[in-house]
Amino acid sequence: MNWKTFTRDKYLRNELIITVVAFLVVLFCFTMFLNFNEGRAGISPGDPVLHFFNPINLTWVIFGLIYLSIIMALVYLAGKPEALIYVLQVYALMLLIRMLMMFLLPLNPPSGMIPLNDPFVQEFGTGRLLTKDLFFSGHTATIFMLYLVIGNKYYKKIFLVFTILVAFSLLLQHVHYAVDVASAPFFAYVAYRLIYLLQTKKLKKSLIKV
Repeated sequence: MNWKTFTRDKYLRNELIITVVAFLVVLFCFTMFLNFNEGRAGISPGDPVLHFFNPINLTWVIFGLIYLSIIMALVYLAGKPEALIYVLQVYALMLLIRMLMMFLLPLNPPSGMIPLNDPFVQEFGTGRLLTKDLFFSGHTATIFMLYLVIGNKYYKKIFLVFTILVAFSLLLQHVHYAVDVASAPFFAYVAYRLIYLLQTKKLKKSLIKV
């Protein structure tokens, strides 16, 4: 469905407006939570995986892959309003899950961590260097979410490769514990699946009304 057809449907227009507003509210709450979480005392679990190698600064590799993924997703979604709604809903739910998990399990950064200086977060987000936004890896989860949601087979292969590369890069830089990275795809899938079930339920109701 293109934008011209989409805008003719009042229900879809309202869903887009509600989705965008809810997404912005969740994003705002998430940035505020990161500031709160940064000042909390956390635990420092041992990680035998990280002990096998010294940290390497791969910041630009990580953000190069992340921002390239975002640009590719925006290009793909530009002409697909329904898919855009779906992505925003999944991502918003994933942020809520991340807040819950970080609240329940506050962690200190891994020993020897090379901070991941996100230029976007520094400029438009919390304005501070974050080291405790750990469980689970948002960078890994975000790209894997795109792999799940985007329908194009070519894009899916790229996002899957990018997910693996970013996951290993985060570990090599000691930004996350191994469990953070390993669990990220699972939580991304949970968010994706929950929104999928809600959308399917909504579609069934609309079919019944017709």
